[in-house]
Amino acid sequence: MNSNHIFGPVLSRRLGLSLGIDLVPFKTCTFDCAYCECGHTTNKTITRQEFFPPGEVLKGLGDVLASRPHLDTITLAGSGEPTLSLSLGPVIASVKREYPEYTLSVLTNGSLLTNAGVRGELFSADRVIPTLTSVYQETFERIHRPHPSLRIGTIIEGFVHFRKMYTGALWLEVFVIPGVNTTDRELEGLKAALEQINPDLVQLNTLDRPPAEEWVMAATDAELERVRDALGRTGIEVVGRKHPVSRATRAGTDAADLIRATLSRRPSTVEDLIKTTGMSGGEVVKILGVLERNGEVTSQRGTRGIFYAIIPGMTQGDT
Repeated sequence: MNSNHIFGPVLSRRLGLSLGIDLVPFKTCTFDCAYCECGHTTNKTITRQEFFPPGEVLKGLGDVLASRPHLDTITLAGSGEPTLSLSLGPVIASVKREYPEYTLSVLTNGSLLTNAGVRGELFSADRVIPTLTSVYQETFERIHRPHPSLRIGTIIEGFVHFRKMYTGALWLEVFVIPGVNTTDRELEGLKAALEQINPDLVQLNTLDRPPAEEWVMAATDAELERVRDALGRTGIEVVGRKHPVSRATRAGTDAADLIRATLSRRPSTVEDLIKTTGMSGGEVVKILGVLERNGEVTSQRGTRGIFYAIIPGMTQGDT
């Protein structure tokens, strides 16, 4: 791709065709989530920094958007927590000013919504999507292994403050781990928190790719439906495991680089890559074979089949 900070478009189960912007170095986060598809956090911090100059990020974005490609969203996301970046506000403001035709989404773990400055920087985004898995500190710590200063009660208060001021769409992800946050006590606590926060949409999500910790299991469709019923409100969506066919275009992008860009951000099966890139199965398999022989790609069997991922430090194409 054109910039180390821009990746995709990738086909998101939650957002459709998404062009990603990554504002932090790999695995720089406030959490070290047991379910993270990117692996363990290597820099756990709550200190905001300007990791990359906004102009550098926006230059890469401008290169990709010069042809005004079809996208369902531009998404601030990636391999860490985007609100740690002091470039967050300037990048959001610039994207909305220069590319108003695109929806701008922010995927965040929500831990820094306690910070009034972060809340203010997010106000210009079209859609903010934080994550909530539990209202109990012990469960919160087991799932997210957060920075030791973080308390889930304070984080939920940050969600509530943000909701009161934010005029965009607030979606809330509830990541479901059977036997961990699915007891009656856990679900009653989540239900009460949702009533406080009052998001526009709740997305029930569960494991879809190999996690950082092997004990994390995916919820079945029946378990997800039980959680939805227990939360007892309208506006709850169970995130589907089936993807629509991508409308992504490969114009101007090397096919191998497109696969590298996708795998460097999220492990994917051959089927995932076919749908994300629009390539044929033969093309995908051929390129994966070359990348494996070059030692760029590793594979691991998961619940949906064999997942391929870029070996850290071995990417040859910029993403």
